[in-house]
Amino acid sequence: MLWRRPWARATLLLTPPLAWFLLLYVAALVVLLITAFWQINPFTTNIERVFSFGNFSQIFSSPAYRNIIGRTVGIAAAVTVTDAVVAFPFAYFMARIAAPRTRTILFVAILLPLWASYLAKVYSWLLIFTKGGVLSSILNVHLIYSNWAVFTVFCYLWLPFMIIPVYAALERIPPSQIEASQDLGARTWRTTRLVLFPLALPGIVAGSIFTFSLTLGDYITPLLVGGTSSTFIGNIIYSNIGVANNVPFAAAMAMIPIVIMAAYLLGARALGAFEAV
Repeated sequence: MLWRRPWARATLLLTPPLAWFLLLYVAALVVLLITAFWQINPFTTNIERVFSFGNFSQIFSSPAYRNIIGRTVGIAAAVTVTDAVVAFPFAYFMARIAAPRTRTILFVAILLPLWASYLAKVYSWLLIFTKGGVLSSILNVHLIYSNWAVFTVFCYLWLPFMIIPVYAALERIPPSQIEASQDLGARTWRTTRLVLFPLALPGIVAGSIFTFSLTLGDYITPLLVGGTSSTFIGNIIYSNIGVANNVPFAAAMAMIPIVIMAAYLLGARALGAFEAV
């Protein structure tokens, strides 16, 4: 019966995951958006379900919140650019130069940290940065509880998410195009700039989606290695849900990274990044 009715087979196959997606993701975003326009009573701390732009007005009128948003977006962009610069030559070596055995070893080296606990990796960097740790003992440098510490840990955590899509993009480049560029007299840098980089750009943008979004929404790393001087958007959301118990304000703050990522994804789609994901 299903073989003769392909539409019925497709319906039975897609209905459960689509229903789950709509219930847990789309419905949650709709509730989040609605909650962002509610207010909390300052005396009773009860939520007042009255439409208002007060939460957004408070966010954008406060220099402190604007600085937090700017810091979060700035470090997310810096982490993305740094990981792209590090990942490109590494991925090129894997895709074009390394022997199959070496490529396998490098793949294991990239993927192995992803199997470790997120907290274990962050705490290991905390031990490196802390006073009396490896970094301070050897170089006499104290980065703990600073934006530099947060930036360094984020670059380490998300680097595999940049290397893999860049490698996939570089691997698909036909060798004939590189050979044609060299036959026409282009040196290594010019071939990289005019041939390799444009063809690998979708992979770079695809990797940047991961590095940028993961940095934008993280609150654990800034809390552990950044301290009070490195408050991110995620920390504001977390504190307003837990300590302050101001869910509408937390929902309004959560809409900011969602809007930023929506604009980012539209730009990534225009650059063909989804083809490399």
